[in-house]
Amino acid sequence: MSDLSKYRVPVERLRWSCKKGAKAVCGTDDSKATGEIIGQERAIDAIKLGLNVDQPGYNVFVVGYAGTGRSTAIQKMLEELGLKKGEPPEDICYVNNFKDPDCPRALFFPAGKGVKFRDEMNKAIDSLQESITQVKESDDLRARHKAIIEKFEEKQKEMLKAFEAEVNERQFAMTQVQVGPNVRPDVAPVIGGKPVSMGELEARTEAGEFPLERFEELKKIYDELSEKIVKIFKQTRENHKVLKDIVDKLVKNAVEPVVSDVISGLKEAFKIEAVSEHLDEVHNEIINNLDKFDQDDEEQQPQIRGRRRAPRDQFLEYRVNLIVDNSKAKGKPIITEINPNYGNLFGTIERTVDQRGFWSTNFMHIKAGALHRANGGYIILDVMDVLSEAGVWQGLKRAMHSGKLEIQAYDPFFKASHSALKPEPIDLNTQVIMIGMPYFYYLLYELDPDFPKIFKIKAEFDTVMELNDANLKKYGSFARKIVDDFELLPFDQDGMSAVIEYGVRLAGNQKKLSTRFNALTDVMCESSFWAQKAKSKKVTRKHVQKAVDEWIRRVSMPEDKINELIEDGTILIDTDGAVVGQINGLSVYMLGEYAFGKPTRITARTSVGMKGIINVEKEAQLSGATHSKGVLIINGYLQGKFAQKRPLSMNANLCFEQSYGGVDGDSASSTEIYAILSSLGEIPIRQDIAVTGSVNQNGTIQAIGGVNQKIEGFFQVCKIKGLTGKQGVMIPKANVNDLMLRLEVVEAVKNGKFHIYSVYSIEQGIEILTGMPAGKQKKDGSYPGGTIFHLVEEKLDSYAEAYSRYMRPGAGE
Repeated sequence: MSDLSKYRVPVERLRWSCKKGAKAVCGTDDSKATGEIIGQERAIDAIKLGLNVDQPGYNVFVVGYAGTGRSTAIQKMLEELGLKKGEPPEDICYVNNFKDPDCPRALFFPAGKGVKFRDEMNKAIDSLQESITQVKESDDLRARHKAIIEKFEEKQKEMLKAFEAEVNERQFAMTQVQVGPNVRPDVAPVIGGKPVSMGELEARTEAGEFPLERFEELKKIYDELSEKIVKIFKQTRENHKVLKDIVDKLVKNAVEPVVSDVISGLKEAFKIEAVSEHLDEVHNEIINNLDKFDQDDEEQQPQIRGRRRAPRDQFLEYRVNLIVDNSKAKGKPIITEINPNYGNLFGTIERTVDQRGFWSTNFMHIKAGALHRANGGYIILDVMDVLSEAGVWQGLKRAMHSGKLEIQAYDPFFKASHSALKPEPIDLNTQVIMIGMPYFYYLLYELDPDFPKIFKIKAEFDTVMELNDANLKKYGSFARKIVDDFELLPFDQDGMSAVIEYGVRLAGNQKKLSTRFNALTDVMCESSFWAQKAKSKKVTRKHVQKAVDEWIRRVSMPEDKINELIEDGTILIDTDGAVVGQINGLSVYMLGEYAFGKPTRITARTSVGMKGIINVEKEAQLSGATHSKGVLIINGYLQGKFAQKRPLSMNANLCFEQSYGGVDGDSASSTEIYAILSSLGEIPIRQDIAVTGSVNQNGTIQAIGGVNQKIEGFFQVCKIKGLTGKQGVMIPKANVNDLMLRLEVVEAVKNGKFHIYSVYSIEQGIEILTGMPAGKQKKDGSYPGGTIFHLVEEKLDSYAEAYSRYMRPGAGE
């Protein structure tokens, strides 16, 4: 038997532990809380660059996994920059466009001035309503108005009196004729002292009761007088129009000083060119629509079925819609939009249903979006939320490219949602910080050619950082902040050591610390809970371990169920003895937040043939691409070792027994080689050693993932079936630094009940599994007797000879 001690991993290499009394590790009471962002120097530098370069396209895409401090870092840096750099951005208002009501105008004010302008406009309109009414009802204006009316009526009377005298002189009289619902003036000849209508007179003439010549004379006079009536009433209408113009001018001239005084006051208070232009339009509109100030709201409101309709603002067109108010801002705005649908992000135009059941809207229904509130500052978005909302990604790109922000009533699920309103676009000056997983960054980079143009800064957050004294102290500061923020019990030095060791476990490397601070926070909160339950004044190592164990218990039901199947023999796994062509491989199950390892029986059966390695999983369409690649690498390794002088004449069936859900990854490729070599050499493989490790065509064992879970998974199975003191796991030497095993496993190894072996090559691995050396190739290309490779070579020679005999002409007869 070979000496395996040289391959055993020393106990002290199985787990990194905080040294007792280490100066860099202390309890939370002795640490100083800090809000410093830990372990993300590269990402922080990238974010600073993006936030300080004031050029188009320098928006920041923060790449990283949840819990690495992405959002915290962004918020902290933006708050510092927002407080120190510049004044708050402008207020944004929309007002009526009197020249084109469908295109409301945007007005901009220094922070805090927008709400003042809105309020002053409301006060001005209320004041004008009262002042204009007072001017109109003044004695002086009424007297002048009365004089003009009297003068007009006098002229009308004189004109009508002259016409009536002419009618009487020509023996006609003024009458009235009913025309439908209306009455119009007319003339009729006086016959026998009474006016007779021309229709009646015509009938008499036709009956011979009235002379025809006289009728014709009267008819001629009637036509002349009727024509004069038309002219008189036409002149009357024109006179009324002139009168109205004169009266309107009189009122306007009387009201003009009042309106001008109010508007001038507003101009003086808000010296902004666009605002002055709008106020001029308001001035003209008020002067030309003074009748609005005569209406009594209560009397003018129509009623429907006994209920008064909701009052309509008769001065709506003079109002101000303040959509962004920065009066309370203390620097650049920092907006985090957690629900970036189209309306929430870009704004919308709300609509109401009027009393007739029709949709209606106006400029007062324009609502700002998150981009408006963030204008002049920063907006933080989650890329998954943005991509999941209809139209948002395209709209965001369009706004960032054009530098314009347009508000529209867009609803992707309601085709009739559009509005005739087209508010004036607003210049966009917002820096976008997008947060997302690496997958989304690379997906957008590959599929959207505009993406690298609008997100020129990539800030990538790492999940690990270096394990050194400086970072250990930062861990302590972080822990103190969590204790303070969440009001937890303090952690003593040993408890803090346990938290740090948990961080190393999460990092998956003895030289790294995890930056998944959300996971660390959860463990700390739960550790404090268990300490409180135990009525301890401080959190110790046992409380941290209790929190970790309880978390595993909560999420490990699938693992326990598989262990039960192994224990009762439903899933076949041997943990002692030796079998030809059979080996225990190791795989990792990823189920949400929990990963665990379990052994899998792998078998190889070899025979005469020329098919080479037959991947049963692939034939059954259960093999992933990486696993299939691993099988091809195995074929290359065997060809390099045993097919330099002869073809590789064999069939080798490889199978993952009792595997029904698919296999992927190449971490079992070395395991499969051992099974094939065992089958060819007819040398049994130890079943008490499970194997993991990738391999290249030269036979070098390469690192794999999930090494801790794989070891612990096989340990649990051995524990269930009974520890013999011989069981263990063989791992790649390159994975030794990744070991951070549970204390239970470390203790078992320390007591000689379990073993961890590390190997660098197939030759070392097969020696551990069979107790026989692999064999070193001699100068003639053969392998020395008493070695695995010699036995394999002999078997392949016999296969080749048998296949050659079989293929000879007549051999099959």
